[in-house]
Amino acid sequence: MTERLRVAVIGAGRWSRTAHLPGFQRSPLCDLAVVCDLDEDLARHRAAEFGASETETDAERVLDRNDIDVVDIVTRGDHQDLVFATLEAGKHCLVEKPVCHDYRDVWRAHELARSKGLKTKVGLTFRYAPAVMYMFDLIREGFVGQPYVFNGYEQNSQWLDPDNPMDKRIHKVKPVGEAPWGTDSDREEITVSSLEGYGAPTIDIGLKCVGSNLTQVVGILANMVPYRRRTNLDTERERINIDDADMFMAEAANGALFSMQSSYVTVGNYPGIEARIFGSEGAIQTRLVDEHGVIQTIKTATKDAVEFVQREIPPHYFPPGYRPDDAWGTAFYGNLVHDFCREILDGGERNQGDFAQSARVQEVINAVALSHRRRAWVRLPLGDDDMAPIPTSPF
Repeated sequence: MTERLRVAVIGAGRWSRTAHLPGFQRSPLCDLAVVCDLDEDLARHRAAEFGASETETDAERVLDRNDIDVVDIVTRGDHQDLVFATLEAGKHCLVEKPVCHDYRDVWRAHELARSKGLKTKVGLTFRYAPAVMYMFDLIREGFVGQPYVFNGYEQNSQWLDPDNPMDKRIHKVKPVGEAPWGTDSDREEITVSSLEGYGAPTIDIGLKCVGSNLTQVVGILANMVPYRRRTNLDTERERINIDDADMFMAEAANGALFSMQSSYVTVGNYPGIEARIFGSEGAIQTRLVDEHGVIQTIKTATKDAVEFVQREIPPHYFPPGYRPDDAWGTAFYGNLVHDFCREILDGGERNQGDFAQSARVQEVINAVALSHRRRAWVRLPLGDDDMAPIPTSPF
């Protein structure tokens, strides 16, 4: 392995610009070699902005190169085919969630990576927020004692306005060859959207906080804004049956209780995450909401001093190149990118937030969707008989 990793980023859109590319640009462990996007002008613009040496429009040509160590997939839509192609090409892989919609496929990708000696990382962004990293360390040191209850929330109002298009992409012409999703209005056929796209990173935080897998879940998916524009080119609203709000409860193998709520039609600013863990010795509340110039806070209490007190986050939890005016995406994702580069260069088994962790999160998502359809508790782990096709949104 070279002393500095050579990285190719596939996808040059908004999230690539605000999170992925700044992280690679600032990390001293890598060089940003290629920016790839179907829009050649956009790829060139991003390359110039972040100091990439080359641009490309064909992902296959990127994967064929022998001088690329890491491929970062930050494209819209399904990632599965590109993930498997990246691993088959022998590249370490970072990908935005979900890796695959079926948790069994995520495990397949994990096993393929391990067989080739490759490291993986998933865009479970918020476990890398400095406040959350600090929370994890406090839990590890025994601050909360035995975990009793976890409450997770992901609440923002990005799509409260029905004229905000469901598809975030800025289309110049109508997309061709893409099957419309959310067209079946039956309750049981609701398309999974918020739960997978916005609930996933909070589920991830919760599993880490309770330190145990879940054994059973019961949940409900809801469509609060049933009619909205599908793309930026549409002038009329149409019926799109997606979960824009959801809730579930669960029990962990160690006896802890677990609850989650996610929605992108609840009044509030993005990212809108709150994570609360209560235990036998103390409690921690972490809030990741961009409000009044503050992007994160952490508060703690103990059984002997039950009023919550805000803590200052120690400087070593912040990523290389951090600036006080960094947006939350840059501040949080910088840690994710730098951590991935360090894991690869250090070798060994350490690989947090990898495909195995993503598979655990995805199995919970699949189980909650199944619970909604069955109107019943669902036990974990899931069996193959449980996994009928589940409608999922690519956005």
